[in-house]
Amino acid sequence: MASAVENQDLSTTGADGAGHAGASAALVLADGTVFYGQGAGASGMVTGELCFNTAMTGHQEILADPSYAGQIVCFTFPHVGNVGANSEDEEAASDPARQAAVGMVSRAAITPPANWRAAQSFDEWLAARGIAAITGVDTRAITRRIRETGMPLAAIQHARDGKLDIAALKALAAGAPSMEGRELARPVSRTDIADWDEAGWDWPAGHMAGPENGPLVVVLDYGVKANILRRLVSAGARVRVVPGSTPAADVLALKPAGVVVSNGPGDPSATGEYALETLRGVITAGVPVLGICLGHQMLALAIGAKTVKMAQGHHGANHPVKNIETGQVEIVSMNHGFAVDRDSLPADAVETHVSLFDGSNCGFRLTSKPVMAVQHHPEASPGPQDSFGVFDRFVGGLR
Repeated sequence: MASAVENQDLSTTGADGAGHAGASAALVLADGTVFYGQGAGASGMVTGELCFNTAMTGHQEILADPSYAGQIVCFTFPHVGNVGANSEDEEAASDPARQAAVGMVSRAAITPPANWRAAQSFDEWLAARGIAAITGVDTRAITRRIRETGMPLAAIQHARDGKLDIAALKALAAGAPSMEGRELARPVSRTDIADWDEAGWDWPAGHMAGPENGPLVVVLDYGVKANILRRLVSAGARVRVVPGSTPAADVLALKPAGVVVSNGPGDPSATGEYALETLRGVITAGVPVLGICLGHQMLALAIGAKTVKMAQGHHGANHPVKNIETGQVEIVSMNHGFAVDRDSLPADAVETHVSLFDGSNCGFRLTSKPVMAVQHHPEASPGPQDSFGVFDRFVGGLR
């Protein structure tokens, strides 16, 4: 049965510390707006940039995606977590226990798991990962607000005893650091070199083993998702993951047939302060390169282009992207708050993909070097499989 708090209009502000009867959580935006609801997951206070995600499934994969580091995710689909959680759906490849998203917002309360793969409830999984959640709020109102005014900085408190400190939350939200200029990739990327041999999913047995031979693909890890590695292996590659800060000489010493620049969180310009020299070195050496999401943005910076902060970003599993060169439209998974400024791309860069939602750049390739990049997430997880061919084309071209 839904609680009384869930059925109230919770898009209201209240006196500091006053709260709502029965509320055990509060979401406070940087402008002081307060949403009250029921808490879930970890207790305590968290701060981050508030974005909305339109995916109807895969909530564990989304919140475990390192690209969401420093963010609070508001799900537009009302029912969240009813399939529970399990270790096979983790997406933090470097360390499954490493925190990605810091908070979650949903309309409906989290229900007990109703899926045979569930190893624990979603509430338990949130708590184990340190994600504070608030349920029972008007997520439509939050989504409309983000669409109209952009992604705000916000704070969540989950207090099991109902003692909410609204004054402290307002101060945290107002003082939270902007996503612009933040380097968030290092904390979510690996610090050592490791091989990856797990391929895609073979229903219902689980993940398949990778090939014993094949072209070696070195992945520069800035918060790489596990399914990117799985799709590379499924396409026939041997995969070795290295820290994103690895110098170009060390990457080239591994004699890779190709290099993948991974997804990740934060401002690409900030990560680029230590990563661009490596990327330029690999490009200059003529090694085939594939960039994904943050990797797409940093490759653009490496060739002299610019990136811009988006007002609301792209977060979901139902985004239409057009391949300009083939005319094909793919429904893809997306998660980014920065975009490549197409007008700043150099003369030898050809735009290959474009968002049909807002016309923003979603891909390019170079005519002078074997470099290609996509803004969307071709590995999905969650999301449709329309773009799996990106991995097949890249790895197939290395043989």
